[in-house]
Amino acid sequence: MDKFAAWLKRNLFSSKLNSIVSIVLLTFMFKLFTLIFNWLVTDAVWVGTADQCRQASGACVVFIKEKFLFILFGFYPREELWRAVSSVLLFCGQVAWLSNPKRWNKSSLLKSLSTLFIVIWFMKGGYGLTPVSIDKWGGLPLTLMLSFIGFVFAYPMGVLLALGRTGTLPFVRVFSTVFIELVRGVPMISLLFMASVMFPLFMPEGISFPKLMRAQVAIIIFMAAYQAEVVRGGLAAVEKGQFEAADALGLSYWKKMRYIVLPQALKIVIPPTVNTSIGMFKDTSLVVIIALFDLLMTTRTSLKDPEWLGFSLEGYVFVSLIYFIFCYTMSRYARGLEKQFGYGGAS
Repeated sequence: MDKFAAWLKRNLFSSKLNSIVSIVLLTFMFKLFTLIFNWLVTDAVWVGTADQCRQASGACVVFIKEKFLFILFGFYPREELWRAVSSVLLFCGQVAWLSNPKRWNKSSLLKSLSTLFIVIWFMKGGYGLTPVSIDKWGGLPLTLMLSFIGFVFAYPMGVLLALGRTGTLPFVRVFSTVFIELVRGVPMISLLFMASVMFPLFMPEGISFPKLMRAQVAIIIFMAAYQAEVVRGGLAAVEKGQFEAADALGLSYWKKMRYIVLPQALKIVIPPTVNTSIGMFKDTSLVVIIALFDLLMTTRTSLKDPEWLGFSLEGYVFVSLIYFIFCYTMSRYARGLEKQFGYGGAS
């Protein structure tokens, strides 16, 4: 208790002004917590009907229970739902396994690709499983696939673009610069629209790609352009002496980048890289404009059910909690990497 009292005095009540600010903020936080607790727990309707929810002053948890499967998995056939659940578990398990930097090697890349193929096979079907058309994919599996695959392919592409923009080859430098500035200069909605509507017009007759694949390519291109600028900042932060030392050793350009410069640059840019990834994870909700039912779109669709009109707050709070869990997990993991590698001032 003495230590706790000393901490309170040192951090919250060290002066009259700090004491007043602390009391005001603590009072506000207590009031806010009380309101949220009453709405979510005390006055909430956990069992009942939509009419009972409308008469209550608390949250309608019944709505979340009623629409839970649709919000998470969209129109995926209920009799095959085990495949969608298994896909999410496999995906999360693979990401958790890869979270240890000691496992980052060629073998882990092959394992990750194998897991990705299994996930797609589970979702799509065939070869012993009932086929499920891509237009029935939705909810959490779709959001995870779009964001994860987008990051996996956009990250190396962004590194190459950054190297090209900072390199000495005129054609490569101009191409990389034009690509980055052009993609960063338009909203992501424009790329999704072009991938969905305009791209098929340029394809030969009889050749087409699934809408989901076209959206994924647009996300990869968009994210790669932003990641390229993040990596370029890391390259600029590496001390000039590191480049000169590598040149003095007679290393080729690619060996210099692979063994000396890039390891330092990529460690430095861990925070902005995660920031870009979190933004892309949330921006996958923009695929709604091309009629793909991601996690946010399945929530919005649930709110249009005539029987459950008027519970938008509950729906958006629930989906916000899901987004927060994934984004916060990525943020905490990044802080762990910063601490492990000794960059970013993590504590």
